[in-house]
Amino acid sequence: MGSVVALAAQVGGAKLAEGLQRLRGKNLSVVVNTGDDFEHLGLAFSPDIDTMLYTLAGMASQKAGWQPEGESYIVQSMLRKLGGPDRPALGDRSLGAPLLRTEALGEGHRLTEITLDFCRRLGIAARVLPMCDERVRTHVLTDEGAVTFHDYFNQLGCEPPVRGFQYAGADAARIPDEVIDALHARDLEAVIIGPANPYHAIRPILEIDGMRDLLRKRGAPVVAVTPIIGGKALMGSAAKMMRELGREPSARAVAGEYRRLIDGFVLDREDVGLAEGIRSLGMQVLVAPTIMRSSEDRVALGEAILGFAARIREARAAAVE
Repeated sequence: MGSVVALAAQVGGAKLAEGLQRLRGKNLSVVVNTGDDFEHLGLAFSPDIDTMLYTLAGMASQKAGWQPEGESYIVQSMLRKLGGPDRPALGDRSLGAPLLRTEALGEGHRLTEITLDFCRRLGIAARVLPMCDERVRTHVLTDEGAVTFHDYFNQLGCEPPVRGFQYAGADAARIPDEVIDALHARDLEAVIIGPANPYHAIRPILEIDGMRDLLRKRGAPVVAVTPIIGGKALMGSAAKMMRELGREPSARAVAGEYRRLIDGFVLDREDVGLAEGIRSLGMQVLVAPTIMRSSEDRVALGEAILGFAARIREARAAAVE
């Protein structure tokens, strides 16, 4: 049984990572987007990292996977009484990680070190790794100018039409040693790009200097999972963004975003009619149930993807002989 690296963000990516963790345990490394990180009330928030931690620790809310189960809002209520901001809504339990993260960063610790310590304390078998330790921020380009994704989401409610994206700081950031080690593991089976918005969730990871080249040169199959089913995103604004960018909101369009990077694409059964069109982009296709309503669904999808990656490796080996 080899090792697996997943590139992930958002609730969908965290769900798939949970399935992979059940299959590979400590042999799973999850590289998580930090382009949506933000500072608020003096605290350092990493929403995708915390969503991943809560999910892999088995403590994520069933209805709102970006926060722990049983969340309360006593602090937020007091903030409002004292004239503080209404958004984002801060849950009491959700404040634990930002409080400790802010203190540790102030003491000079790397975000990677802090996140791995959280993994140990929460009993998470997999290694959750930030995409970088430097500050990178995704900016959404609108008709009124550029805004951070945090402001676009929390203050503007995702309403302004999207004209493009910038990934400030990505060109100066470096891939952490822990991520490099995971991608250079001798027994690496596959790199899996989880189901998440390709523009503000996955693209920031790929924009870190050298990341695309490392994925291409490593040689392990790279497989991406669609976040779009039947022309719609299960959660989030991916379909809206695609329309505003002049792209068809479809799984095929998502596959096109990863062209020349991935070897295989996982398509939901509802979109089986798109399979041949995606194959024409030069990648293999797996049609499988991609909606993960239960832990069993997450494991089943993880098994299907790992089997798909194995078949890609076997086909490569046969072509060489």
